[in-house]
Amino acid sequence: MLVVKPSIIENKTEIEKVIKKLLILLGEDPEREGLKDTPSRVAKSYAELLQGYSLDPFEELGTKFAAENQKEIVIVKRISYNSLCEHHMLPFFGEAHIGYIPQDCIIGLSKLGRLLDVFAQRFQVQERLTNQIAETLQEYLNPEGVIVAIEGEHMCMCSRGIKKAGSRTITYASTGCFVNNYHLRKEFQKAIDQ
Repeated sequence: MLVVKPSIIENKTEIEKVIKKLLILLGEDPEREGLKDTPSRVAKSYAELLQGYSLDPFEELGTKFAAENQKEIVIVKRISYNSLCEHHMLPFFGEAHIGYIPQDCIIGLSKLGRLLDVFAQRFQVQERLTNQIAETLQEYLNPEGVIVAIEGEHMCMCSRGIKKAGSRTITYASTGCFVNNYHLRKEFQKAIDQ
């Protein structure tokens, strides 16, 4: 399992120094009115955007409940997220759709959003984010299977480089019964497309 790292808040002063130095290297005056408090604001922003490093995914998933004969797909769709691309430190954002077929237990539906945030609030690539959610949910619940689809718009693609605004990336990850069962995958896709 992942090692939980200390909060960025613990390094706030050092982060502020680095941002001030960055502003100078970019030809700006960090003492001018509009930038004077920017290093502090950026440090606070990173503390919020990257708080997933200090969270344990299993703790965020919380209590398990008896499945009570639930043998069909449980899906929470259109869960919004924001993340930071680890290649350019620019945002990417969109919606995640998470489904699983319980075996012995279920979790509260809101916990799927919490699990998404644990991993989205780190420097990421969308492919890893998708896999981390599926693998963690599989390990925690031991369901019949898990399927995750994530849609994302990446500012590193939209605002720089190729500059293709509005393009979206879709990634999938599955475990257990979803890996080779076309019918179940189709059922999931139909549900999230509605």
